[in-house]
Amino acid sequence: MHINKTCSSLKVPVLVISCCALLFANSCNTKTESMDKADEKIRIVTLDPGHFHAALLQKSMYNEIDSVVHVYAPEGSEVDNHMKLVESYNTRPDNPTSWKTEMYKGNDYLDKMFKDKAGNVVIISGNNKSKSKYITMAIDSGMNVLADKPLAIDGDGFKSLEKAFAAAERNNVLLYDIMTERYNIYYILQRELSLDKELFGTLEKGTPDNPGIQQQSVHHFYKNVSGKPLVRPVWFFDVEQEGHGLVDITTHMVDMIQWQCFPEIALDYKKDITMLSAREWATSISPAQFTKSTTREQFPDFLQKYVKNNQLEVLSNGEMNYKLKDIHARVSIQWNFESPQGSGDTHFAQMRGTKANLIIKQGEEQGYKPVVYIDPLNNSEQSVNDAIARLQKKYAGVSVKKAGKLWEVVIPEKLKVGHEDHFAEVAKKYLGYLKTKQLPAWEVPNMLSKYYTTTQALEMARKK
Repeated sequence: MHINKTCSSLKVPVLVISCCALLFANSCNTKTESMDKADEKIRIVTLDPGHFHAALLQKSMYNEIDSVVHVYAPEGSEVDNHMKLVESYNTRPDNPTSWKTEMYKGNDYLDKMFKDKAGNVVIISGNNKSKSKYITMAIDSGMNVLADKPLAIDGDGFKSLEKAFAAAERNNVLLYDIMTERYNIYYILQRELSLDKELFGTLEKGTPDNPGIQQQSVHHFYKNVSGKPLVRPVWFFDVEQEGHGLVDITTHMVDMIQWQCFPEIALDYKKDITMLSAREWATSISPAQFTKSTTREQFPDFLQKYVKNNQLEVLSNGEMNYKLKDIHARVSIQWNFESPQGSGDTHFAQMRGTKANLIIKQGEEQGYKPVVYIDPLNNSEQSVNDAIARLQKKYAGVSVKKAGKLWEVVIPEKLKVGHEDHFAEVAKKYLGYLKTKQLPAWEVPNMLSKYYTTTQALEMARKK
């Protein structure tokens, strides 16, 4: 066991915000009353941070959040790496943060956290195998939870999530996942243009071979985060702990499809989602690549069942085809070990309308930077310009230029916020929900729909 009290040099991440008995009350009533106090700070507890997203929530400071963060975790490199990343934000030359950490390390970290009740919001971002248990325990204890995706990685996890949302409603606390892509200006503009009926018309229903909407993404095991090579925990390569590819990054893509096709409309997963097909396949990781990514010299024993011909076979890739209401949708994810020089994670997204198609590309032609295109179909140049003029009322500075048969949407740099900074936007949105003590009516049913979609895809793929 190791306790480190208020080390100003080690600032804590804002991951798992345990809102147990909101602000240490003796009952749920006193907990919610304390949230009503205008001067009451939100106090964060970060639980077992094993994924760098936990630290990214602390890349910014927030007026509503106490600068002291309580961290509970077992001894190990994961929590140490988490603290190094938080410390890098505290010591950066430009706009440094000022987080302070109260650390508890030990095998009894979980019992200690619930005994101390040191915060009112728990941040959970780490080993996905433990996530369902962590969420359930926090919600049952009357704590608010902000958790990294995915909240469920299989059918049992989905059933647990259903119960957790029901318990959250009974206990008057909020369970929310971190959907950063909703703050991505490229997806925002694609969505805005799809709502312009004069330009886009209506979304095509499509077919399994030619869906009305699709999302594709390529990710990499080895990459830089906050300017430094990311060290992956070894369990990240175990699909029983991290989750199969069909239930991990796909969470964002399924969320985008729901968010774009049916904005702010509550979905019913029992009626609105039909899984049509799903498949998965492996990425081969060599021993040298594994060492480069994890700093571990060899595959640990628990990964040996995935090793074939001295290669680690990770079921990180997948594709699903499904219907959301009457819209055919496709989601696909591919993981490579490392991106080509000068590139990174890439995305492709398309919405097919009756009057125009809206496309996001991020390939070599685009310099591996995302670009939004309008394929006007039979629309005139004037129709495109009129649509951009309407868009400019909300997003000043946006324009278009001809790009072959397409029109490229030119986005001013001030609107381009990087992925790491999207975490602050999620945190701010969640803080607003905490003040009102409720989520929008569509959020919970749509979170359930999202995780039903991904876990159903996995179940179908595994049957094959």
